[in-house]
Amino acid sequence: MKIEINKSLLEQVLAQMQPFLEKKDLSQITSHVYLEANQNELLIKATDYETGLKTAITDVKVINPGNATANGKKLLDIVRILKEGEVTLSTLDDTLQITQNQSKFKLPMFDANEYPKFPDIDALPQIDIKAGEFIASLKKITPAIDTNNPKFELNGALIDIKEDKINFVATDTRRLAIVTLEQTMEKSFNLIIPKKAIIEIQKLFFDDITMYYDETYLIIKSGSYLFFTKLINGKFPDYERIIPKSLNYTLTLPKDKMVEAIKQITIASNEIKLTFLKDRIIFKSLSQENIEAQTEIEIPTPFEEKFVMAVNSRYILDFLNNIDTTEFTMGINEAELPFELASQNFITIVMPIVI
Repeated sequence: MKIEINKSLLEQVLAQMQPFLEKKDLSQITSHVYLEANQNELLIKATDYETGLKTAITDVKVINPGNATANGKKLLDIVRILKEGEVTLSTLDDTLQITQNQSKFKLPMFDANEYPKFPDIDALPQIDIKAGEFIASLKKITPAIDTNNPKFELNGALIDIKEDKINFVATDTRRLAIVTLEQTMEKSFNLIIPKKAIIEIQKLFFDDITMYYDETYLIIKSGSYLFFTKLINGKFPDYERIIPKSLNYTLTLPKDKMVEAIKQITIASNEIKLTFLKDRIIFKSLSQENIEAQTEIEIPTPFEEKFVMAVNSRYILDFLNNIDTTEFTMGINEAELPFELASQNFITIVMPIVI
C-alpha cells in the first residue's frame, strides 16, 4: 500500500478514532487502526470490539492499493508533529512507513486481514427517529446514567419504543430521567445503549443519520461514517412504576432564579435543605463541616404550612442544565417520597435525602 494524503485531514480522522481503540493492552490488534486503500479511497476504522467507527476518505492519492494496521495513538502522535502538506503512508515488510520531506517514521503492523469485522447493515431493520430529536433526547438523560454499577443494564440508557411513543430512560437508582417523543412506530421493542457509546454518538453526529439494529448491535450511518455499539444484554428496571401517579403539590418555578440560588449553596455543600413557605423558598446547606450558606427566593407556593425536604443539588442542576424553557414544574408528595421535575417532554424523578 502507498498513498499520499493531506496531513490535517488524516489528523482529524485519526483523532476521531481514538475513543474506539484498545488502550490498556497494546499487544491487541484493536489498539491499531485499520487502513485500506483502494482506487481513489482510503478506508479507516477502529474498534475495541464493544464500539467501532469507520469512514472513507476520497480526497487521497492512491499510488498502490493495499491494507495496513498501525497503533492508533502512535500514528496520530506522529501525524500531529508533521508540517502542513502532503504525507506519504506506505507499507514495507511488516511496517507502516510515514514520510514527509526529510522526516521518516516506521510503525510495526499486525496482519490487516485479521482485523475485526464490522457488523453488516444489509437486511437489518431501521429505527425511524429524527436525528436532532434522537441526539437531544440522549443528551438530556445522559447525566442520570450510572457508572460501574454491577447491574450492567444501569450502565446504559434504555430506548423503549412503543407503538405510539419512544421513551429515552436512564437511572442511577437515586434519580430517573425520561424523555418522551410522541411518534407512531411499526412495532414495539427496546434497546439498552452503553454510556460510552451515547457520549460518542453525541460527539460524532448531528443530523442526517440512519439507524439500524438487531439483538446485538445498534449501528448508525451518516455520510461516509459508520458507527456501531454492542447493546447491553439485560432487563431494564420497570421505570414506569417509579413515576408518581398523582402529586399533592405542584409548583411552577423560574429556572434562572433556581439555578442561581442552588449554585450559591453548593459553595458550602451539594446537599441542600429546601424550606417551602407560602411566599418563598429558603435554601440552606446541609454541610457536616462548620460552613453554612443560605439564600431564598420570593415566589408563591401551594404550601399553607412550612414544608421541609432535603435534596442533592446536582440532580436538580443536571435537570435544569438540560431544559430550554424559562420555567419548569416541581411536583411533590411527601418530604421523604420521590419528587418530580418536569419541562415539556422531559421529566426527572428524584429521591430526596432523608434528614
